[in-house]
Amino acid sequence: MALKQVSSNKCFEGFQKVFEHDSAELKCKMKFGIYLPPKAETGKCPVLYWLSGLTCTEQNFITKAGFQQAAAEHGLIVVAPDTSPRGCNVEGEDESWDFGTGAGFYVNATEDPWKTNYRMYSYIKDELPKLINANFPTDSERMSIFGHSMGGHGALILALKNPGKYKSVSAFAPICNPIQCQWGKKAFGGYLGPDTSKWEAYDATQLVKAYSGPRLDILIDQGKDDQFLSAGQLLPDNFIAACTEQKIPVVFRLQQGYDHSYFFIATFINDHIKHHAKYLNA
Repeated sequence: MALKQVSSNKCFEGFQKVFEHDSAELKCKMKFGIYLPPKAETGKCPVLYWLSGLTCTEQNFITKAGFQQAAAEHGLIVVAPDTSPRGCNVEGEDESWDFGTGAGFYVNATEDPWKTNYRMYSYIKDELPKLINANFPTDSERMSIFGHSMGGHGALILALKNPGKYKSVSAFAPICNPIQCQWGKKAFGGYLGPDTSKWEAYDATQLVKAYSGPRLDILIDQGKDDQFLSAGQLLPDNFIAACTEQKIPVVFRLQQGYDHSYFFIATFINDHIKHHAKYLNA
């Protein structure tokens, strides 16, 4: 599968690049950001996947989060894909900011007209890692995942649905219980149809109740002044209660005064890189 380099910038002795490729899973051209630490010039590196939130592209994280210095120090390749298929001309995909373009929700849609292209779950789980491992100096046995908001939801469900695939998982302000919030109900209803029992397969709070796999250390940071926390879109308490019940270790940090923005992410990104490096470099 041919990769076309869109941009390359030297950063902390490594390179922040963006590539474009034809996705078989999503049936469109897709872009992703990839940070190659200096270590990648001489050896194989573990890979950390970042999943962005609603309305984002591959650009938000690589330009705003300031993760590159820590990734360089710990020798991690960091991959940041887009959040949905692009340019598929699916009717209605550009009508709202929280559904369709920029809002793939990391599910495989089963409903028309979304099911042909909106297969972000399989793209992140299978197609993208194969592409990365085939084209970059990765240690394909060592990968972890994290994300923000809708992407935090994506990271949690990918780790919980695929025990042992990811060495660690973390999230910033994740949508923890989408079947109970307005964003989730809208997205899942559209992509997965009216049968709510099918929604549970993509809900972290539901999935954690049935998780049986290798020990998973979960780190979650949540801004206390996040407007979407108070609006009931994120529901971390439900997830923490389920984790506690299942004796799954979760470190949940409620950060005083912080909101939902990349200023919040940038403040705590180094802690998350360190969390993943502990497992990826073990």
